[in-house]
Amino acid sequence: MTKKYIVIGNPIDHSLSPAIHNHWFKKNKIDAFYDKKLVEEKDLKEIIYKVKNEELDGINVTVPYKKKVIPFVDQLTPEAKLSESINTIYKKNKKIIGHNTDIGGFELGLRHCKYNVKNKKVFILGAGGVVTSVIYSLKKMGASEITISNRTNSKAYSIKKLFPYIKVLDWGKVPDFDMILNATSLGLNKNDEINLDYEKFGNNKFYYDVIYNPKETNFLKKGKYFGNITENGKMMFIYQAHQAFLIWHKIMPNIDDETIRLLD
Repeated sequence: MTKKYIVIGNPIDHSLSPAIHNHWFKKNKIDAFYDKKLVEEKDLKEIIYKVKNEELDGINVTVPYKKKVIPFVDQLTPEAKLSESINTIYKKNKKIIGHNTDIGGFELGLRHCKYNVKNKKVFILGAGGVVTSVIYSLKKMGASEITISNRTNSKAYSIKKLFPYIKVLDWGKVPDFDMILNATSLGLNKNDEINLDYEKFGNNKFYYDVIYNPKETNFLKKGKYFGNITENGKMMFIYQAHQAFLIWHKIMPNIDDETIRLLD
């Protein structure tokens, strides 16, 4: 019987999860199908229950639901509990488990692009579902200072309760940094702009965007224009998918050039 997996979010058009998982199904001869589904918040409980009654075999979660799905699972893995963020859901011992592969995905993606974050000052824009995973990874990798800024200040301060060592800045203010990371959804649409005075930041900084589709957001274009190194979230995305695939199928899929090209 064909297994069924989906990624849920709103918006969802940008997601390339089906491309990568269906590619790995084919390569590993797994009888399964992966799709994407636009879901309203009021329908989250119902869609997650489909894992319990085995209408679905697994769910990935993207913006803006990584925190909002927590009440509807039976158990959180240590990673999901620590970050208060879920991106992978599955059934084990008759329980719905909420797990987080973004933490490992971000770390492996950063290591892949050979950027060493040790003793670096990192400035994060946004306070969405992926930010807690990013902070956890950055601290683990030895970042010396982590500052976050969000348009809604209260969301940034709620993250500070989880990670008291981070600093919070009002939106529009910019600290001294080595790495700047866009974790907002500004960039999913090609006209999206983050209104910052990029010229003042200097050059030779590292600009990172968790968005991978489009592959170059205006944030990254500005970073490049002013002489900085830029990287999108492609490898983070591939590695978080890789970890989810391993959990669901107990198979470690191959990340080769063919896999990476699926996202170009």
